Amino acid sequence: MSDENRIELPKGYIPSDDEPFMNDRHKEYFRRKLNAWKEEILRESKSTISNLQEDMGALPDLADRASTETDRSLELRARDRQRKLISKIDSALRRIEEDDYGYCEETGEPIALARLDARPVATLSLEAQERHERKERVHRDD
Repeated sequence: MSDENRIELPKGYIPSDDEPFMNDRHKEYFRRKLNAWKEEILRESKSTISNLQEDMGALPDLADRASTETDRSLELRARDRQRKLISKIDSALRRIEEDDYGYCEETGEPIALARLDARPVATLSLEAQERHERKERVHRDD
C-alpha cells in the first residue's frame, strides 16, 4: 500500500472488538506496530555490529578475555533470534497486504485482537497454539 493510501488513525487508537474484524484501521494499526518493531530491531542490530567491530584491545587477563567472548557469543545468538523475528515480521506484513493477517493458519478463525496486540506475528489462535504446544510436549517426551 502506498503512503497516500494509508489510513489516518486517531491518537492513541487501539483496535477494538466493537469494530469489524481486520478492517482498514486494524490493518493500519498492526502495519505500523510491525514496522516500528522491525525498525527497533534493525537499530539494535546496527548498534551490536558497531560494538562487535570495536577493537577489544589486548586483554591480558584470561578471565576478562573469556568473559568478553562469552558476552559477544550471547549477543550474536540474540541477534540471530532477532534476524528470525524480522523474517516473521515481514511475513506478517505480507499477510496484511494479502488480507490474510489476523486469521489462524490452522482453523481460519480470527485471532483475538488482544493476542495480536501482544504478539503481532502470531499465526495461530490461542487455542490452536496451545494444541500445537501440547503436541510438541508429547512428542518431546517420546
